[in-house]
Amino acid sequence: MKLHYITLIIVLLNFQGSFLRGLKFNGGEVPIAERTSYNVFDDSNIAFSDSFDIDFDLSLYPPTLIGYIIRIKNTESDKIFNLFYDGQGPDLVFRFNQEGKSSLIIARMSKEYLLNTYWFNMKISFDLKNDSISLKIHDQTFSAANVGLPKKYHPVILFGKSDYIIDVPSFAIKELSIGNKDKYHFDLNENEGSIVHDINGKSIGNVSNPEWLINDAYHWRHKISFQSGSVAGANYNPQKKEIYYFNRDTIHKYNVRTEKTEVIAFNEPCPVNLFLGTNFLDPANNKLYSYEVFFERKNDIPTVASLDLSTHNWTAETTQELPIQLHHHGSFFDPENRQYTIFGGFGNMFYNNDFFSYSLENKGWQTLAGFTGDFLSPRYFSSVGYSKKTNSAYIFGGMGNESGEQIVGRKYYYDLYKVDLNTKNITKLWEIPWEGDNVVPVRGMVILNDSSFYTFCYPEHYSESYLRLYRFAIADGSYEILGDSVPIRSDKITTNANLYFDEGLHTLYALIQEFDDDIASELKVYSLAFPPITAEELVNYSKPNNPGTARLIIILSSIILVIAFIFYRRIKLKYSSERNGSGGLSRLRNKRKVIVKPNSIYLFGDFAAHDRNNKDITYMFSTRLKQMLILLLQHSAEKDGISSQKLGSILWPGKPAQKVKNLRGVTINHLRKALSEFDGVELVYEKGCFKLVLSDEFYCDYTRCLELISGKEPGENQLELLELLGRGKFLKLADDSVYDSFKQEAENKLEPALLLEMENAYNAEAYQLSIEFSEVIFNIDPLNEVALTFLVKALQKLKLNEEAKLRYNAYTLEYKKVMGNNYPNPNKLLG
Repeated sequence: MKLHYITLIIVLLNFQGSFLRGLKFNGGEVPIAERTSYNVFDDSNIAFSDSFDIDFDLSLYPPTLIGYIIRIKNTESDKIFNLFYDGQGPDLVFRFNQEGKSSLIIARMSKEYLLNTYWFNMKISFDLKNDSISLKIHDQTFSAANVGLPKKYHPVILFGKSDYIIDVPSFAIKELSIGNKDKYHFDLNENEGSIVHDINGKSIGNVSNPEWLINDAYHWRHKISFQSGSVAGANYNPQKKEIYYFNRDTIHKYNVRTEKTEVIAFNEPCPVNLFLGTNFLDPANNKLYSYEVFFERKNDIPTVASLDLSTHNWTAETTQELPIQLHHHGSFFDPENRQYTIFGGFGNMFYNNDFFSYSLENKGWQTLAGFTGDFLSPRYFSSVGYSKKTNSAYIFGGMGNESGEQIVGRKYYYDLYKVDLNTKNITKLWEIPWEGDNVVPVRGMVILNDSSFYTFCYPEHYSESYLRLYRFAIADGSYEILGDSVPIRSDKITTNANLYFDEGLHTLYALIQEFDDDIASELKVYSLAFPPITAEELVNYSKPNNPGTARLIIILSSIILVIAFIFYRRIKLKYSSERNGSGGLSRLRNKRKVIVKPNSIYLFGDFAAHDRNNKDITYMFSTRLKQMLILLLQHSAEKDGISSQKLGSILWPGKPAQKVKNLRGVTINHLRKALSEFDGVELVYEKGCFKLVLSDEFYCDYTRCLELISGKEPGENQLELLELLGRGKFLKLADDSVYDSFKQEAENKLEPALLLEMENAYNAEAYQLSIEFSEVIFNIDPLNEVALTFLVKALQKLKLNEEAKLRYNAYTLEYKKVMGNNYPNPNKLLG
């Protein structure tokens, strides 16, 4: 084997080892019993003198953004340290605490930077000689002195859930090392099981509910799905970490890092009448281009339009079209020359082998001619990629024939061509034999270097088909199948899939768009950690090299697991008895299920709207429509509406009167259209005021809340009120100043009523309900002392004393964070 191939294999092996190992922790997004807990040394008696470090790489995940990452105990002392993470605000905040006492270190870090870094280093250093602790996060170091450390430390190190610490964020760790000059190293390269080995293969630690990251390099993870009743297109923007799914009226933006979706209704529809939904991105200018190459009816309508992804306004670019339709053409974008080029495709009973290029500067299509070199036969279903380094396009596979006529029949191609765009020379690099089912590749390929490319292939002639990821060598066409399969329903010619790579997140994304009738479609999003691995690599990933050692480990592990299980069962029974007495914490933690009603609008928690058929139409309410709707609800609930002048001054301050009048008229019309999806709600204008008239058919959680808290019988409808408020804070994500007065009004009405309900529930010995009301009150006023008092007292009545301490300590931390000083009379409730 040639030296450069040997070097390449070594590089790939090192590259894989760098990213695939690690342990992911399930946090507050799953039930308590399913949260991850990792005891690093388990029952081993470890001691350090002078100093020791806990060094690891950390990655933060979006589902749960608050909780404890690590606890450090000492078997010779009752002093415990913990690291608390809060990612809910504008910054990422890490608090290193002496548990139950105070925060020793408060580190604020840039959220955007750390989340986009994906993995960053964290090191906790204990200087036992000088009685100090330092916390290093990425490239910043924070420290605390005079913390009362012993000269010798016997650590018990626990990541994730630990004892009564059940608030765990979603995170992952890798490359863990603990010690001083004598270090314990943990690669965390297991792929299954609960036993953790050090780098010498010795089993030391134990983890419950693990998610070993190696599996994410083999198993495609379904992230989210979207549906559209009209023709839609999809794309991925690695700079913004956003997936776009759009039709003529609406765009869904899904951030793969935060896992949040934003649904935006366009002020004006896309000028292009979508038929295939083909599109491309110009990331440098934050624009998405929608295009159709051909229309049957020549109406001189736009064929290309650009969407500004900041303002969400469309601009028609050209009405020029190509001579024929080109289903399943390949494409690539050259950002430097700002040119988008397509190749091949099928239409009008012909396969195509032309190159057409669209210039963003000149706003027009042109045929690229003058190519020399090898013959590239007409085809469709080809995979096309672009190498910026050589300014070359690579074209792989597809179906077609040399004549281009469909009636001749089609051939499956398994070949690769390089198209030098500088010289316009086409070179056939290879053609390989194929065994088994014929397959076609997807439109896009991922090229990371000159050695290989990645693409999906699938047998498109099956209705219920499957995608497999292939890595082909550019030199000779040798290939590997990586990861497991991804299902695709390929009945319709408009069904398509694409593959994207995010270098910053070391992740591949699959976007699969399945059409039911060439109009309505569903987009499914999947992810795979990079670099991906084969099934053999997954099985062999963490096998011990010595068979005798392997058998010994299995035998010993089995004995330990049996003993541990028996011990665990005894402890669990005792622990469960304590925590579930008199109602139990397990029930306290269960959120009340909110049943979404048809013909409804919800203002508590995330804004939501459901039409008369219970279809989610939240996407119809743009930011401006939402503002107008909520202002109207505010002024219609107990007032005679809002004057047109006041409405205009709030929504368009400082604009000329005529401009405001026009904007108001357009927005009112759009709102009327959205409200037509409901029964029992009418927007009327009388006596110079706009007002919403609501009947009993229409449900709004805010107006229902007002009805409930104005009831004459205390305790009446308590469960309904808790269910309603359980969706979250009033106008939770609405940070615009437009909503400030409404929020204040709502909270002024709610707080006294909820305090009364909380007290009544406590006096009636309904302690669980009292606790739930206290938590709802904290949504309004996080520092409400009355709510704290009843929360702690109710937990104590349920014999949940440890939980009471935990919640009390959390309150005092929040108090210090907000007020800048310690909570007065500490522990006055805990006795």
